[in-house]
Amino acid sequence: MKWEISCSNEYWSIRKDDLVRVLGIDSATLVAGMAIVDEQRVVVEGFLQTRRTHSERLLPLIDWWMREAELSLADIDGIAVTNGPGSFTGLRIGMATAKGLAQATGKAFIGIPTLDALALNLAGSGVICPILNARKGEVYTALYISPAVDRVIRLSNYLAVTPASLIDWLKTGTWPLLESSLEVYPRTDESIGQRINQWWPTAKPADQPITFLGDAVPIYWEEIQQGLGKQANRALPGQNWLRAAQVALLGLNALQHGQADDYRLVRPIYVRASEAELKLKGRCGGCN
Repeated sequence: MKWEISCSNEYWSIRKDDLVRVLGIDSATLVAGMAIVDEQRVVVEGFLQTRRTHSERLLPLIDWWMREAELSLADIDGIAVTNGPGSFTGLRIGMATAKGLAQATGKAFIGIPTLDALALNLAGSGVICPILNARKGEVYTALYISPAVDRVIRLSNYLAVTPASLIDWLKTGTWPLLESSLEVYPRTDESIGQRINQWWPTAKPADQPITFLGDAVPIYWEEIQQGLGKQANRALPGQNWLRAAQVALLGLNALQHGQADDYRLVRPIYVRASEAELKLKGRCGGCN
């Protein structure tokens, strides 16, 4: 498959309309995905899970679907990419791809937290708990509430925890929360920084159902169900995959509110140290 983006005249064609479009890229998990959204719809979305690495398939995937949609990079206003937590290697590949495209084209760059995009799959579902497989018996997670289909609010930091700790926090209502809630969608200056207690009295997980989604749900569902009983709900299988369209939608919303990032400064959200970092720390006796 030929995908020489930088050399293709077709790819640098003249802009055809005034719609704001964002390219969303995700390679934080085993599935690589891309999507383009505008202010009216999802224009195109594609994902792929194979034995090939993200470095082999991500750019060809983007190239293929952009051509199928008859769009060029000239038609794109911004590039949004998941920046973690997730697979360390996958995050680096996705961010390097997005940063390279942003640098080459001068398009706006937006880093999107993986769990925020995943939570958007269940907009309007009340208390939401996305969980991604972090390996080593842990999950990447955060706590959200979505009181309406057009509003998703994050209540906690991004964490790497054991399912047992997660269940205990949810049963006892002792989840370590942010001091102020963060509006995931829509991202507006006015809504950021609301006090957690504005949501927590009516959103306390111990008092109402929690819906879990993510690639770790099939792995740990039995343990979650045993720990939380009827309080735990499971998303439909198709909702467990992180959609690049949600990444692009969050990027579009950020761009519309003037909240683009400097691609040179955005770093992956790893949450925990890598295996290499842990080994190095062990060899040097816990040195910094």
